[in-house]
Amino acid sequence: MDFKEVIIKLEKKNPGEKEFLQAAREVLESIQDIYNQNPQFDALSLIDRLLEPERIIIFKVPWQDDSGKINVNRGYHVEYNAALGPYKGGLRFHPNVNLSILKFLAFEQTFKNALTGLPIGGGEGGADFEPKGKSNHEVLRFCQSFMDELYRHIGPETDIPGCDMGVGSREIGYLFGHYRRLVNRFEGVFTGKGTNWGGSWIRKEATGYGLAYIVRKFFEDHNDSIKGKKVLISGAGNVALYAAEKIFHLGGRVITLSDTNGCIFDQNGIDISFVKEIKEMNRGRIKEYLNNYPKTKYSENPGDVWKFRGDIALPCATENELNLEAVQHLLKNGCQIIAEGANMPATPEATEYLLQQKAGFIPAKAANAGGVAVSGLEMIQNSMKMIWSREDIDARLHRIMVNIHDTCVKYGKEKDGYVNYVKGANVAAFLKVAQAMIDQGIM
Repeated sequence: MDFKEVIIKLEKKNPGEKEFLQAAREVLESIQDIYNQNPQFDALSLIDRLLEPERIIIFKVPWQDDSGKINVNRGYHVEYNAALGPYKGGLRFHPNVNLSILKFLAFEQTFKNALTGLPIGGGEGGADFEPKGKSNHEVLRFCQSFMDELYRHIGPETDIPGCDMGVGSREIGYLFGHYRRLVNRFEGVFTGKGTNWGGSWIRKEATGYGLAYIVRKFFEDHNDSIKGKKVLISGAGNVALYAAEKIFHLGGRVITLSDTNGCIFDQNGIDISFVKEIKEMNRGRIKEYLNNYPKTKYSENPGDVWKFRGDIALPCATENELNLEAVQHLLKNGCQIIAEGANMPATPEATEYLLQQKAGFIPAKAANAGGVAVSGLEMIQNSMKMIWSREDIDARLHRIMVNIHDTCVKYGKEKDGYVNYVKGANVAAFLKVAQAMIDQGIM
């Protein structure tokens, strides 16, 4: 089967959905060979079925701000594929949320969740609502209005949303509280909950910790270690901060971080505790780091993080932040591994170049799977009505990330020894989802 025709058909069916189309193309390019080696896939129209979400819900979210004005946002929920288990993905509250972004995230989530080895399908939801600058009461009213519709579509054996951009423990608490009022049940329908009411330890840290663990495994496979390595990180949210924290504990030196206003560079190693104080406690800007460390270099261009010399690059800010020029600069400066902490932060041109150069590159669906892995562990704990220790969760997360790495190597190792982690991740996840879909008939 010629996937060029599939892509043309997909573009006609989903006009303007650039994020979804970008993610679909990347997967299709990786799996074409394995797909054509298994004629039963085409006989069952598997690729057409896989490229179509099982369900999309779009709804109005009216809410009242503190001045008494009625505002209206648009809510979405994409239930992409449940062949492996209940739909599982985040909720994203951000002004740029649209159907294309959520379809892309739900599509990626289907493959990412398959790689974890846990029994979870893929989905994603959210709204074009900006929590920043809103009072707690305004966020509460929005979450309750959002839940007035969403509660009809979710459940512990159906669809279990969790955290994503703009949705943290505060929002999850408000959403769950209203869900509990509506259905009159206390059940594990959300992940990212508080640890004193059904949440799991290290959920906030999980994506960043998992990113560090898979990078450590990469170096172990090359008879090397993170110790002493200089690390470039973009972003200053949970993924960036906790990847930096774990990298520091493993002996690496984080020398850059960024936010939407700019980036900092500290050759001696950034004080992660101070950045956490700025971002988590005070909700400040990364530039405030200079108040305590005035010799730190600061640029108003967040993309300048990639202009410095480092051994490891971890893009943890947002999609398509890492372009062709940036990766060329990184490789020229001796960067050994780029691992995606954000969802699809490398542009298609950047990804293609990295693979052509046979550079070390681990895509998001493998590298940032730690968050959903711990969400899956939270689901298991909820179903068992128990909670595991922080140490136990951390050990389970580490094992999952090592297994993901080894799975990518198994399916992505080429004849010359180079590991194409993009191909490895996509092929492994596709085969798992495909077999489940075949086993369950026409759905």
